[in-house]
Amino acid sequence: MAQPRVALFVTCLVDLHRPSIGFAAISLLEAAGCTVEVPRAQTCCGQPAYNAGDSATARELALSILTAFSAYDYVVAPSGSCAGMLSRHLPHLFDDDPNLRAKADKLAAKTFELTAFLVDIMNFSPTPPPLAAIATYHDSCAGLRELGVKTQPRRLLAAVPGLAITEMAEPELCCGFGGTFCIKYPEISTRMVADKTADIETTQANLLLAGDLGCLLNIAGRLSRETSKVSVRHIAEVLAGLTGNVPPIGSPVAAQEANR
Repeated sequence: MAQPRVALFVTCLVDLHRPSIGFAAISLLEAAGCTVEVPRAQTCCGQPAYNAGDSATARELALSILTAFSAYDYVVAPSGSCAGMLSRHLPHLFDDDPNLRAKADKLAAKTFELTAFLVDIMNFSPTPPPLAAIATYHDSCAGLRELGVKTQPRRLLAAVPGLAITEMAEPELCCGFGGTFCIKYPEISTRMVADKTADIETTQANLLLAGDLGCLLNIAGRLSRETSKVSVRHIAEVLAGLTGNVPPIGSPVAAQEANR
């Protein structure tokens, strides 16, 4: 049986702030038996423009995505937010063009968030290195509500030797990031992330995990301002065994490396 040919949609935040997540995703996909490529022509998924009502810009970006990604067996993103844009919203940008809408529907049908793809499509059982930590998991809004990503990351994390998972009281509660939401409504966003960090601290976990870098950057920033000792990482980094080589998200070292 031929290996599925997978295109990795890296995402803007991963590319600019945390490339290690992209490399971790590649490692996991290859371990699952996929041939992975990273189309060089990719840019933004178009979600900021789409959410702001700038359909013209979102459509222009969508056209470039169709060109760059349509030939692959699957498209996988280490982000429920971007995967949700490609699989749930991008096709509607072509409601006035039946031919492009059909092409967009085909792309949407083969686009997945990373953990959902590994579990639901590849039935992948990882063999990550041991990690002695107590972790809690944040369910991002887009991954959970648009794509149904809930049990998949927890199933994968159960394979990490030494890692214990303790759930928050409200793991599905929004962190307050929401892309441009935190810019438009900073006071509300700040209150939401403060509620989230309080919930995290109540678990007594020393590690926060999630599958969306936007959420993780937002929560890590708040935890840092609260001088919390909780480390923050993307789930892919833990599953790929990068925790010994890559500093936690939000740490001064990580910020310096992202700005190089």
